[in-house]
Amino acid sequence: MKQTGIPSLYKSVKVSLLGALTTLCLFSLLSNKVMAESLPDFSTLAEQSSPAVVNISTLSKPKRGRNEMYGPYGDELPEILRRYFGFQIPENGGRGGNAPQIEQPQPQSLGSGFIISKDGYVLTNNHVVDGADEIIVRMNDRSEYKAKLVGGDKRSDLALLKVEGKNLPTVRIGDSDKLKPGQWVFAIGSPFGFDYSVTKGIISALNRSLPTENYVPFIQTDVPINPGNSGGPLLNMSGEVIGINSQIYTRSGGFMGLSFAIPIDDAMDVARQLQENGHVSRGWLGVIIQDVDRSLAESFGLKRPHGALLSQVLPDGPAGKAGFEAGDIITRFNGREIKFSSDLPIAVGRAPVGKEVEVVLVRRGKEITKKVAAGELPGDKSAGSNDGIRSDNRLGISVTAVDDGVRSRLGLDENVQGVVVTEVSSGVGRAYGLRSGDVITHINHEEVKNMSAYQKVIKSLPVDKTISMRLIRRGTPGFITFRLSE
Repeated sequence: MKQTGIPSLYKSVKVSLLGALTTLCLFSLLSNKVMAESLPDFSTLAEQSSPAVVNISTLSKPKRGRNEMYGPYGDELPEILRRYFGFQIPENGGRGGNAPQIEQPQPQSLGSGFIISKDGYVLTNNHVVDGADEIIVRMNDRSEYKAKLVGGDKRSDLALLKVEGKNLPTVRIGDSDKLKPGQWVFAIGSPFGFDYSVTKGIISALNRSLPTENYVPFIQTDVPINPGNSGGPLLNMSGEVIGINSQIYTRSGGFMGLSFAIPIDDAMDVARQLQENGHVSRGWLGVIIQDVDRSLAESFGLKRPHGALLSQVLPDGPAGKAGFEAGDIITRFNGREIKFSSDLPIAVGRAPVGKEVEVVLVRRGKEITKKVAAGELPGDKSAGSNDGIRSDNRLGISVTAVDDGVRSRLGLDENVQGVVVTEVSSGVGRAYGLRSGDVITHINHEEVKNMSAYQKVIKSLPVDKTISMRLIRRGTPGFITFRLSE
């Protein structure tokens, strides 16, 4: 009897397995291709937008945000890991030899920005340039411009700069009101000084209110943002700027998946006000608010927790004059729904000052409508140009004469004469590293024994010439040099 069944079966199974493997391989290749094609390609958008993105550096130490944590990006590192003072340790360990030198400050890359007009207006974060004596804007073709600070707004952490140029490349401005969570976005900036780095992610949430700022409805993203990205653009898939990267949430100093950007609609309004008025005006009601939880909602007759509860109304404020009362719950302001108490400052801040708007509130369980004209937020006039915040002396510092009390406090020799720095404002002194407690003994080779000698020397200092200064810092003498410009 012929046995042909097993070989035939083996051959059939072999063919089937080969077919299945071939099909699986083809499916895998097609799946990978489909997946690759479905992921967005940012290369063309980045290439189109990069010419209008700039790197910003300064010659002075800015007031940096709490998230700027490394090297030139902040003051959060332990003292042992950073250099507060410019004195260099002598190679011989301090035993004789030459006096230690004082490290000269160099321009440091602090952040990013982008050009919004062909004639050279640049938007960035205020903390990037705050207190700067000199601001340098560098383009992606490595050309550089000196920038003038048109104005800065600390509440929104925005600053408007101006460089002298014509037909400069500009970004395209988008509409941040049309954003939705889940949309792809990308950022261009200089994290840790690595210029023109492109990172991508999605919008995680909208209208975020942070503890440090109640007047900005931040865009939350998972775009990798690190120190140096500050002030750079956040762009959508049409290559339009829809936000300005401003803050990160971090416990390590680096990116942890939570980044926050200022909506471009708010930023452009701030830029317009800075350009026109030199400061930003925001609405103010004169109330103290709190969130509405489930128990409060029940006690005030609300079906669900929402709105901003007025826990106090200032009698002389706009709300007090308009008849608002403690216990009122504002649920809508000027057409905007107030879901959380944090929504109210944003809506009020956007309201036109002095113009009546409609407010919907719940009072004793009943919904009523009132009108109120928002006043201007007190103390909201931020500094305009750099010249407006300089000290009234040429070095931008305050000094007092060295007396026995100063000598004792600073551990100085009884024969030391001079003036001691008590405060460093923005200007030359800050740019070149002077600090409170520095004792100045000589300027431009002239001995400074007292206040009158100091004032006489300061008045006679030349312009655009290198000037030496001898000072004592923590008991160690050394020289620095600086230049004055008119």
